Parts: sequence; structure tokens; C-alpha cells
Amino acid sequence: MAESKTKLESLREWVVDHKLRTVGCLWLSGITGSIAYNWSQPTMKTSVKIIHARLHAQALTLAALAGAAVVEFYDRKARGGAGGEPKDDRYSKFLPIDTYSHKD
Repeated sequence: MAESKTKLESLREWVVDHKLRTVGCLWLSGITGSIAYNWSQPTMKTSVKIIHARLHAQALTLAALAGAAVVEFYDRKARGGAGGEPKDDRYSKFLPIDTYSHKD
């Protein structure tokens, strides 16, 4: 009988498979939340509110990219590769090496 995955394990697997989508969603939620917060500040000009929202979203995006890099590193390490290199090459199906061979 197969073991059922916990919510955390299934979430981690989804993040590993969709890193860029995860970073994009974090950026969108960050800028939305920052704009919503800054709009509640009546003393700021509109241009300053937008600039602050962009800066907050940019910082959140950098943190999300760093987190995606850590997830990728530990995912490769968990698959058993030495030095973070995977045993199985997930990307080999996208690179047809035979079509670029030299002809004599």
C-alpha cells in the first residue's frame, strides 16, 4: 500500500516542479499587499506609494529566488547526486544530442 503524502510534502513537490510560477505568485501577492498597505497611509503621495510597493515586491522576489535556489539544491542533493549533481538527468529529454553530431 502506497503511503499518502502530507500536505507539506505535496506542496514542496509542487514548488520544485513550478519554481518560476511560485516566484511570480509571490511577487504578485507582495506587490498587491504592499499597494494595499501603502494606500492606507494618507500622508504619502501616490508616486511614493507605488515606488514603495515596487521596492517591497522586489525584495520579496529576491528572497523567493534565493528560496527557489535552496529548494533546487536540496532537491538535487536528496536525489543522491554528488556535489548537488543529480543521478538522473531530468533535462536530457529537452536536448537532442544526436541531431548535433559531426559528419565525416
